[in-house]
Amino acid sequence: MKLSKNMATVSEKHDKMIAYPIEDAVAMVQKLKYTNFDESVDLAINLNVDPRHADENIRVTTPLPHGTGKEVSILVLASGKKEKEALDAGADYVGNKDYLTKIKNGWTDVDKIVATPDMMGELGKLGKILGPKGLMPNPKSGTVTTEVGKAVKELKAGKVELRVESNGIIHVACGKISFKKEFLTENIEKIFDTVLKARPASVKGQYIKKMTVSSTMGPSILIDYSKVL
Repeated sequence: MKLSKNMATVSEKHDKMIAYPIEDAVAMVQKLKYTNFDESVDLAINLNVDPRHADENIRVTTPLPHGTGKEVSILVLASGKKEKEALDAGADYVGNKDYLTKIKNGWTDVDKIVATPDMMGELGKLGKILGPKGLMPNPKSGTVTTEVGKAVKELKAGKVELRVESNGIIHVACGKISFKKEFLTENIEKIFDTVLKARPASVKGQYIKKMTVSSTMGPSILIDYSKVL
């Protein structure tokens, strides 16, 4: 693939084979920025797991010390008193049958969906619409719950889901490039610690194969995670 002029210039300024301590890797990402907008900073962790095995299909959540820097729009599917609880907590959309109908007709203009358990019977029928977009609520991610107010507040504050993809990689946003270097470093360390604690007992030998950090438009910087260990 032919690199753009900016990417070619950036690529000359770092060696892809060098692994940096987290703080230095973050500094490199910020140094190599060449765009005029506040890019997201993303972490990619390549794990020695096979998601086809239930115990290795990692799916956990963690609050980030400094959030993601992104405004999260949330739909809560609930009824009765739970609707008011969701609204008081800051949910952007709250309802039940009306939103189920909207979703059935193709509406998915939200970042997260939280649902009470009694809503899952109908919501489960919409898996073909919500599944590919990563919007289907799940108890493991804390989005199927009776404590909808708590769930909304945590998501608004920057709680992220760490879910391994079919290729064994976890991709997650860990902040904005405008964050202080220390904030991004602490967010990454929190994610790394959570992934370590989620290690399946069946995994033998090396668990983490590679970890990189990058901005939306910038190159991936290899992280020397042994410094954290």
